[in-house]
Amino acid sequence: MEIPKALLDRLKKNEEIARKFNEIEVSILSILDFHNFFDRLLTEISDKFFIPHIWVAMISEGRLARQLEANHDSRELASSMVNVSQQVFSSIVKTSKPLLANTGLSAYKKIIPQTLDQDIGSISIAPISLDGEIVGSINQADPDPKRFEPGIDTSLLEQLALKVSLCLSNVTAHEQLKYLAFHDPLTGLLNRGVMKRVLEREFSRAKRYGTDLSLIFLDLDDFKAINDTAGHDIGDRVLCAVAEALTVHQRQSDIVARFAGDEFIVILPSTNTSQAEYYLHRVKHYLDTTPLNDGKKDHVIRLSHGISNILDAGIKDTRDMLKIADKRMYQAKAMKKTPSHPATRATSTKDRRLNR
Repeated sequence: MEIPKALLDRLKKNEEIARKFNEIEVSILSILDFHNFFDRLLTEISDKFFIPHIWVAMISEGRLARQLEANHDSRELASSMVNVSQQVFSSIVKTSKPLLANTGLSAYKKIIPQTLDQDIGSISIAPISLDGEIVGSINQADPDPKRFEPGIDTSLLEQLALKVSLCLSNVTAHEQLKYLAFHDPLTGLLNRGVMKRVLEREFSRAKRYGTDLSLIFLDLDDFKAINDTAGHDIGDRVLCAVAEALTVHQRQSDIVARFAGDEFIVILPSTNTSQAEYYLHRVKHYLDTTPLNDGKKDHVIRLSHGISNILDAGIKDTRDMLKIADKRMYQAKAMKKTPSHPATRATSTKDRRLNR
């Protein structure tokens, strides 16, 4: 029995599409960072299938959006992504299957980039998932209403979304490991090892160009009492609140890190001591006016601090900057305590820790 030519043509076309999908998969399989992954993926799809408009819609509360934000990749990808709430996304995408539309396109307006709003005749929306959770969709659009006409077979689109989801899982796992290598897992701040490398870099830069550099050593007051009376969960929330206060008021060039326990470091390039004090004034005011409530009482978070500056006497390297700021911080803390807690004893204990 002779196979109809139309069917042969269709099979041949499907084979060609499947081949292109396989090429895309091979192209993105080895990429392990978000920016290059999405950039390559969207470019490959656009080039191979002559798609004029392609972008990603991402659920803002989803795991992928949170990780992109934590890795600071969301800003780099802003031109190719649209963020929508879970509620909006669910109202548009009701199943995990690809969706095609060429009429009533205003219903999809919230997941379409504003620059494309007047240039769409049909649209394809293919949900993507991360470890079983739908986190967004790959969207394609064309001025031609017949390009993504409802009723067209979407099985290949579904395969593409599945391949992308599997590859995305690899990228996410790799990015998470990379993130944890550089960041404190509780607060999301840079960790101690990274902070020391950054401080070395900024110290060398300040020396080379004759610019200012200040360092703040911070410690929470009575943090042990909070843990003992309110519990470690509240203690963790307190640490996160301090991290938030420090980052909310930092400049783009400032570096905030968690040093150890309830201790934090802020590196302020091109900043003198009085400017560093003003930064701290704003941070402390923020904490004073936004106490942490544990459901039973408000906890007003207090800090003690010490500041060192690259021009201070006795500073020859970054170790000196840390030691002097640390010593001044414990002197400030000791002034708040009774004579039974002398600054000299606290300082010598801290110096031993810094020398480890």
